Amino acid sequence: MLFKNFRLRVILRVLFLLLTLYTLVYLIHETELYLTIGIVVVLGIYQIYSLIRLMDKSNLQMAQFLQAVRYADFSQSFKKTAAGKSFTALQEAFSLVMQDFQRIRSEKEEHYRYLQTVVQHVGVGLIAFDGAGHIELYNSAAKRLLNTPSVSNLKALAAKSPDLVKKINDMPRGSRDLFKLQQGDDLLQIAMHATEFQLRGRSLKLVSLQNIQSELEEQEMEAWQKLIRVLTHEIMNSITPISSLAKTVDETLREREIMDGDLQDIQEAVSTIHKRSDGLLHFVESYRQLTRIPRPDFQMISVQELFKRVCQLAEHEPVAKKIPVASSVRPDNLKVTADPELIEQVLLNLLRNAFDALTSHPDPEVSLTADLDNNSKVTIKVTDNGSGIISEAQEKIFIPFFTTKKAGSGIGLSLSRQIMRQHGGSISVSSIPDVKTTFKLTFS
Repeated sequence: MLFKNFRLRVILRVLFLLLTLYTLVYLIHETELYLTIGIVVVLGIYQIYSLIRLMDKSNLQMAQFLQAVRYADFSQSFKKTAAGKSFTALQEAFSLVMQDFQRIRSEKEEHYRYLQTVVQHVGVGLIAFDGAGHIELYNSAAKRLLNTPSVSNLKALAAKSPDLVKKINDMPRGSRDLFKLQQGDDLLQIAMHATEFQLRGRSLKLVSLQNIQSELEEQEMEAWQKLIRVLTHEIMNSITPISSLAKTVDETLREREIMDGDLQDIQEAVSTIHKRSDGLLHFVESYRQLTRIPRPDFQMISVQELFKRVCQLAEHEPVAKKIPVASSVRPDNLKVTADPELIEQVLLNLLRNAFDALTSHPDPEVSLTADLDNNSKVTIKVTDNGSGIISEAQEKIFIPFFTTKKAGSGIGLSLSRQIMRQHGGSISVSSIPDVKTTFKLTFS
């Protein structure tokens, strides 16, 4: 309909122009009406100008429309004019097309903002880069995980960990791997997955980074708990009747008069079996504590008050008078959501370990400090300048049954880790032997 109206107007203008030219020729050859001839000439010129203007106006609007589409300039508007129905239809068509383009672009922008929001708020770190190391994507989770601001090239991450940059660069498409990253006092277990894709003719690699340290610790603790349940169940079932029978025989022999040395040897053997059975039962019962930790009773507690109570309890330790505990809390009104009794148990256990490491130190120092880390999480540190822990043992000390003490049971630190896991937090250690050892509790 649009082109039909436009064509009709052009035909009418051409016919009217031909009629004017015919009239002009007739007047020139058949009459001497010069004024009339002049008027017809002017009218013919106006009609030619009007026809050209009609074509130029249509072409100009078409050019404006195409330029607006090309440069996505949706501020252009095509308003109705009094140029006729054909131009009105053309302008309406242009306006509708522009509105459709604007709607499509708005939808794309909304989808882009939605995707950006998801990418920036997802809990997995994402890094996309090209072959030269130029970073196209570096989301918020990656910044938090690597504790670095926005970077434009992978080389900037080399200051954090050259091995991490090499691992990211060398990962083939579709591969998965684990990487250990030491970040201050924390050891991160990072699960990495690499893929490649094309963007505007460029090949990019996308690597996802996720810290699975807490998940690994939780799975490890659950595995140890299952093993402990099985072991303690079997050992208790086997030792309990032995202990009971040995006790019965021992009491029976004691009631009778010993007549010869053989009977005395039997009584001593049975007595030894009874004592060792009781000792083994007590040993097993201590390990069952790992599977009997009560559910935390969460409260908002003052860290200052927590330190005060812990220091008062630690004063009853034999070496506490020789090794005073310094405490510091920043800010002074710092509070944490936790079970006060369970956290007291963890801190007391760490203080006892610190005291044991300082028994032969000429100038012992122990400190309790609390503050907020870079992620605004409450952290509590127990630091001493004792004998420390060798690097090979630092990854093992939280494993049940493992201990570096001659008289240790190997459950104290395992119990502390499980308590922190129940609080949604973590416990870590960093140690330089004979210089400084720090246990850090991080609360979620």
